[in-house]
Amino acid sequence: MSLDRLLTWIPPGSPDETLARQVDFERLPVHVAIIMDGNGRWAAQRHLPRIEGHRAGIDSVRDVVESSARVGIDVLTLYAFSVENWKRPRTEVNTLMTLLKRYLRLELDTLLKNNIRFRVIGRSEELSPDVRHELDIGIRQTANNTGMQFNIALNYGGRAEIVDAARRAIAAGIPADELDEHRFGDFLYTAGQPDPDLLIRTSGEMRVSNFLLWQIAYSEIWVTETLWPDFRCRHLLEAILAYQKRDRRYGGIHTAPVALGVE
Repeated sequence: MSLDRLLTWIPPGSPDETLARQVDFERLPVHVAIIMDGNGRWAAQRHLPRIEGHRAGIDSVRDVVESSARVGIDVLTLYAFSVENWKRPRTEVNTLMTLLKRYLRLELDTLLKNNIRFRVIGRSEELSPDVRHELDIGIRQTANNTGMQFNIALNYGGRAEIVDAARRAIAAGIPADELDEHRFGDFLYTAGQPDPDLLIRTSGEMRVSNFLLWQIAYSEIWVTETLWPDFRCRHLLEAILAYQKRDRRYGGIHTAPVALGVE
């Protein structure tokens, strides 16, 4: 049972335990996607260089990945580096890539221990050879794991993904009249995976930032003011609880009277 596995990891009597006991483990979101935002503001609030916010954010990645696996989430996707992030100062980009490589080296044993399968989505072929090398090691070493699928979005853009999918469909010779939404999904980076049920954004920003634009068509969105370096298991549990209180209609009709609108 996911609750038992989670309780062995969180402090007894903590707020995390209280939240965990409220979760309905029979109605978990299958796929959780997270826009990790606020590292720079976290550092600025502490009068630290921006890079210290990125370093602190690694601890949040570690906590959330393991928490998600213990809760029983099937797929977790973290937005780590967008195609637009190359516009940042070179020193910041280089440090981000160094932190990524260090995370993969240090956390590989944790991924294996928790039966987590690692995968990269995005234009990874444009990353430097040393980064691709570390990514390939993580992918190969965890390929036979059967637990949670952990996607990390690197050099990723939602529009770029749709363009790449269209190019793959054309290259595959799919006739236009045979290309429907289901078949198009087979050419996305996330082919074979369920769309996100829950999209989480930290730092209070109310935008999706070119993330999984095709896949989040009917995702429930939960935004928290918490900056990413402060995001932990309890925030994940709060998001799941909020998700479980919602009525997902996928554009259908609600059983109770509702105001006019898209749904």
